Amino acid sequence: MHYKKQNILKGALIYSAGDTIAALLLDEFSWYRLLGMVCIGATFYAFEIPNYFDWIVKKTQSLKGIKATLTKTGLAIAYFNPLWIARHLLFIKLFSGQFEAIGFNLLQIAFWSFLVNIPISFIANYIIQNRFKLKWRFLGSAIFSAIMAIYYALSETIFS
Repeated sequence: MHYKKQNILKGALIYSAGDTIAALLLDEFSWYRLLGMVCIGATFYAFEIPNYFDWIVKKTQSLKGIKATLTKTGLAIAYFNPLWIARHLLFIKLFSGQFEAIGFNLLQIAFWSFLVNIPISFIANYIIQNRFKLKWRFLGSAIFSAIMAIYYALSETIFS
C-alpha cells in the first residue's frame, strides 16, 4: 500500500491548485473550498491513485505490446469515470457550502464531462501509464488531474 509523505504533499498542493484556478475563473473562490480540496488531495487522492496505478502494473505485467499499452490506458481511464467526477463535483459543492446544488444532476454533468473528455484522457493516460515510470505516475496524473479539475469545475457550466 502506498501512502507516502511525498504523495500527500503533491496531492494536497497540485489538486488544490487546479481547483483554485477553476474557482477563480468561475468567481467561486472560497477558503473553505481550498482547504477542503487540500484535504481531499492529501487523503483520498494521495492514497487511491498511487495504489490503483500499482494495481494496474500488477494486473498487466503478463501482457505485452499493444495489448499491455491499451489495457493500462483503458484501466486508467476507467478509474477516472463519471462516478469519480461526480464525487469530485460533490466535494466541490460540500466545501463551497452549496448543499442545495447536490443532486443527481452531478451524475449527469459527470457523465457528459467524461464522455467529451475521452479523447484527451486517452492521450494523457496513455502517456502517464506507458511512458512514465511507476514512481512518477502519481505526479503526472496529479498534474493532469489538476488541469482536469479546471475542466470538471467548468463542466458544470458547460453541461448544465
